[in-house]
Amino acid sequence: MPRRTPHFALDTVRTPRRFHGFLKTASVCVLITGLLSPFSPAVAAEARPAATAANDYCGGRCSDILPPGENGNATLAQILLNQAFGTQPGHAEDQLGPYADLAKGYPALTDDKVNAFFDDASFGVPADQVASTEKPAGRGDVTIVRDKKTGVPHITGTTRYGTEFGAGYAAAEDRLWLMDVFRHVGRGQLTSFAGGAPANQGLEQQFYRNAPYTEADLQAQIDNAVAGNGARGQQALADVNAYLAGVNAYIDASDSGRYFPGEYVLTGHKDAITNAGTIEHFKVTDLVALASVVGSLFGSGGGGEVNNALSLLAAQAKYGVEEGTRVWESFRERNDPEAVLTVHDGRSFPYATKPDSPQGEALPDAGSVTQEPLVYDRAGSAATSAAKSASTTAARTTLSSARRGMSNALVVSGEHTASGHPVAVFGPQTGYFAPQLLLLQEIQGPGISARGASFAGLSMYVELGRGQDYAWSATTSGQDIIDTYAVELCQDDHHYLYHGTCTAMDQVEQKDAWKPTVADGTAAGSYTMRVWRTEYGPVQYRATVGGKKVAYTTLRSSYLHEADSIIGFQMLNDPGFVKGPQDFQQAAQHINYTFNWFYADSRHTAYYNSGDNPVRASGVDAEFPVWARPAYEWRNWDPATNTAEYTPPSGHPNSIDQDYYISWNNKQAEDYTAAPWGEGSVHRGNLLEDRVKKLAASGGVTRAALTKAMADAALADLRAEDVLPKLLKVIDSAQVTDPATATAVNKLRAWVSAGARRTETSAGSKTYADADAIRILDAWWPLLVKAEFEPGLGSDLYTAFTGNLPVDEAPSAGHGPTGAHAGSSFQYGWWSYVDKDIRAVLGEPVRGPLAQKYCGGGSLTGCRDVLLGTLKQAAGMTAAQVYPGDDQCSAGDQWCADSITQRPLGGIKHYRISWQNRPTYQQVVEFTSHR
Repeated sequence: MPRRTPHFALDTVRTPRRFHGFLKTASVCVLITGLLSPFSPAVAAEARPAATAANDYCGGRCSDILPPGENGNATLAQILLNQAFGTQPGHAEDQLGPYADLAKGYPALTDDKVNAFFDDASFGVPADQVASTEKPAGRGDVTIVRDKKTGVPHITGTTRYGTEFGAGYAAAEDRLWLMDVFRHVGRGQLTSFAGGAPANQGLEQQFYRNAPYTEADLQAQIDNAVAGNGARGQQALADVNAYLAGVNAYIDASDSGRYFPGEYVLTGHKDAITNAGTIEHFKVTDLVALASVVGSLFGSGGGGEVNNALSLLAAQAKYGVEEGTRVWESFRERNDPEAVLTVHDGRSFPYATKPDSPQGEALPDAGSVTQEPLVYDRAGSAATSAAKSASTTAARTTLSSARRGMSNALVVSGEHTASGHPVAVFGPQTGYFAPQLLLLQEIQGPGISARGASFAGLSMYVELGRGQDYAWSATTSGQDIIDTYAVELCQDDHHYLYHGTCTAMDQVEQKDAWKPTVADGTAAGSYTMRVWRTEYGPVQYRATVGGKKVAYTTLRSSYLHEADSIIGFQMLNDPGFVKGPQDFQQAAQHINYTFNWFYADSRHTAYYNSGDNPVRASGVDAEFPVWARPAYEWRNWDPATNTAEYTPPSGHPNSIDQDYYISWNNKQAEDYTAAPWGEGSVHRGNLLEDRVKKLAASGGVTRAALTKAMADAALADLRAEDVLPKLLKVIDSAQVTDPATATAVNKLRAWVSAGARRTETSAGSKTYADADAIRILDAWWPLLVKAEFEPGLGSDLYTAFTGNLPVDEAPSAGHGPTGAHAGSSFQYGWWSYVDKDIRAVLGEPVRGPLAQKYCGGGSLTGCRDVLLGTLKQAAGMTAAQVYPGDDQCSAGDQWCADSITQRPLGGIKHYRISWQNRPTYQQVVEFTSHR
């Protein structure tokens, strides 16, 4: 089978031929280990007093975890040993086991057992747990202490510069290779850095199309962020420079000591024998390039207006304009009254609502839309030419799990807890990678006091974690900050009308050439990525509108502003700034990424939805392309700086001390309509809502109880828990006479009665309880959806709608938006459509129904026949047909098909773990006191 989930090229890193023989004898392995020291210079574990922790108000009730492990660097010797024997560098994998074990251990969880599955996140390191103490580059103003259990760096500085220098040094110790990879991804230069493997090409293309920045653009982002934020802006620049100095000091030390990451040898940047070659120092613009990748993955909701237009046109072609629009709106569910909400106190936060009379729409002529080509001048071997067709898949799946996977949060106010203090279990779902995109750290210094997770290369501040007496986390919110404009062409295909003047587009290109490496095995090759930019953003599509040739461009409010959010993170790390929920909300307001932010201290909880939400011109519908004309531009938009008028903080969904908060990338609040497709009556957010609401109503919530609720939802099959009972209700309207179908129905019913979870029979069994029922539903769902909706919609409209929203995202779905082995599941699918349609057929009340009944033509008997026919077909499918196998799993291996893989972004690989649908980095917190 072809690879379903392309990885970064080094997931298949090959041992150089000259080392094959070396690995045959242990003595030579020892020789290699001696030549290429697999560890940083040995630092004796000094006998140190326990950290005072006078500034820690958590009372030992803060915990966190981040698999697979803190150590994300490996020397060549360690990589070779890992590839040959599976051995792991220290602290590379030690958080993977506890993380995986929660899936079976959570039913018996108690508060005193939380740290069997999480790590103690208290400040400091007890004296008997100190593994090493380091003065980076011999500096006297900063100390890095690493603990024995996890190897997490605890950075303490006596000066602000020294503190940030230590943060940079520790980041390079733990993630230098990954940082280097992503600064090249952000510049569209990954293939020249790491080789021409299809996954590398797809990855850089994915980001370059959306952020085609020049070096001047990157520098301007820093300059603008500093200039616009006074003293905090100046401090941010000083922090960045100190951080970079620490990173570069480690590069120099590891180069001279020959303990740099071994991937530099495998990609031809360093010579293992002579040490020839260089590792380039980092500079300020590298960090902006890194930030553009993070912003693109996690913080830029919206877009898709062209695809929306295409499905609307398909609906209108089938039903006519009026009825087709009504059908389209019912499937869009842009403000569904049955959607689960994060802010559920009845307040309304109107944003991007549907205008009564849309103005300026520029819908394409049927059949005229083509995507703007990105790749030009391709040259290379057959292997690299084949990458052209593979690159789209690579771009979609390699890191899409991070973008699509998202995050969750469960927060309960003190009014409903056993202790009277708020309890939170929350974290980001950034995908599963080796090494992980995030790193853990504690930073203590002047104006900084925090522990938690940060993106590698952007860890001058903790981005998600805890302060002295508060903790915070985020989920991706996805509200629409991207609009599509139709720029009318003039003169030729690369000139357009801007405010009535024929204006040349700006051409930005990146020429990327590569040579063969031992990592990817490709021949030498090259290509050019070319993006045409306008004042309204980069060109994404070409079309005609009313016969006029246009280019469709995408403009996002965070374009050219990825660096701005540094101020908000600086504030979150500052104990002098954050002293309560209002301060937290003010800090979150300075973050222009589209995130849901959650907060808990010993007395309060809070929520704030961040992002620069542009104020659109009156009558503009954010769902569709509009003409690039002054009347339809963002209010007070300045194209020179890409700034505009934004909705005020009060217009963003926000709350303090609500009884509880849940978020799993669901709808934020009433009338907050600029959200992705699929936020209807059934959403994976319901899995949290149902459990947390019940806990809060009962009262006495503890850390263990809230963690158990999260873990139980993490194993639930959303389709089985929230939709299958209604399907069975239709089937039960008459007796099932076919024996095979009746057996399938009984298995499904028994699974629902048992809790509708996908869990092993016993820890490590790699076999599911209710395995047959799970197989049947996995096979049935896509057959059911197609048979239920395609006859009524017609194949063209059904296909168009599935382009807006995939039908299924089961754990084993290698074809879905996340790809296989990605963990995160059930975010995108047709569960709400099926739920609403089946309830309508049953005659049950439906708020916000679909425009018509689809299952079986709307009759109960006809719908039952559809369900039984597709169920019989599904029940007859073998495990090998349902789980066809891939590069990691044999056909028919159900557990393996679901399993989570830490996708290699370097030379080290880790074992697969059983599926669970939860954040990658996760905190469990309950503060016992406050300053």
